[in-house]
Amino acid sequence: MKKTVTLLLICLFLAASSLTFANQEMVDVEKYKQEGPYTVGYDIYFVGNTWSMQLYWEFLQAVKDNEELIEEVFYTESEGNAAKQVANIRDLTAKDVDILIVTPNSPSAVVPVLQRAVEKGIVVVLCGAKAASNDYTVYVDTDAFEFGKVGAEWLVQNMGTEGKIIALSGIAGLSTTEERWAGAKSVFDNYPGIEVVSHVYAEWAYDKAKIAAQNVLPSNPDIDGIWSGGGAMTQAFAEVMIDYGMPLVPMTGEDSNGFLKLWKEHLDEGFDSIATSKPTWLSAEALKAGLNVMQGIETPVNILIPVPTIVSAQLDEYVREDLPDSYWCNSRLDEELIKQMFQR
Repeated sequence: MKKTVTLLLICLFLAASSLTFANQEMVDVEKYKQEGPYTVGYDIYFVGNTWSMQLYWEFLQAVKDNEELIEEVFYTESEGNAAKQVANIRDLTAKDVDILIVTPNSPSAVVPVLQRAVEKGIVVVLCGAKAASNDYTVYVDTDAFEFGKVGAEWLVQNMGTEGKIIALSGIAGLSTTEERWAGAKSVFDNYPGIEVVSHVYAEWAYDKAKIAAQNVLPSNPDIDGIWSGGGAMTQAFAEVMIDYGMPLVPMTGEDSNGFLKLWKEHLDEGFDSIATSKPTWLSAEALKAGLNVMQGIETPVNILIPVPTIVSAQLDEYVREDLPDSYWCNSRLDEELIKQMFQR
């Protein structure tokens, strides 16, 4: 299913991309340029939620799409464990891969092993999360601060600039989590009428957010809004509110199919939201960046993709009634692969 995009959004995206590219520090590609095909090391940082799994699937498709440039891919899996990831990066570096793609589970723990990879001349691409040093070649991500800020601005305006908010964050300590919350707070702190009555970490996961909702909502029955740092957390809170007979309040979400279905189902009742997105195809962009560097193609050191958003008028372009809740709707997966992976 192809998605339509308004001309305005296309223009804004191109303008933002051009501006970013024009002002960016560029990789010294001549330092890395060599003939292909290339070997790639990819650490599967976490498969504990559906977003991270689809990130991995998007990478697999990108490998297939670029198979003429790739000789071999070595895979490791870190299971969200920083110590295991350090060992995995060390192993991939020892294999003398040309390109190493990593999503740091801990910004600090990976620094020594990334430094070693850079010293060996490996193209190190950070995908979707930062490290606490400049020991990388390319960083590919959406702007986490902006992600949090965009949702918070929408929420504040839809609440009439005052009221009580529950805030939901992802994995504590991860750079993406904390920067999204910092972006949201930069908005909330400007409105004295906004009160954050509870801030919980639910790891972006549906099951953990459902437990959090059952714990938090009974003591906060009169909330006016929910800010979410993404994942499947908003869907879980909305479902618990419905189960408790609470009215759905303005809340922010991400592009999970389960949440978009719920949003569409309750749209006629006056429920509204905004879905900001950290697209699962970031892994494909990370691979593309690494391959570009190896081929000597001009590449920015930091590639920040403008935060995609979905509003109610666009729901029909993204929601997939034929797919399970676990699908992430801002995807580039081939339709055939989508159906194979999400067969009911």
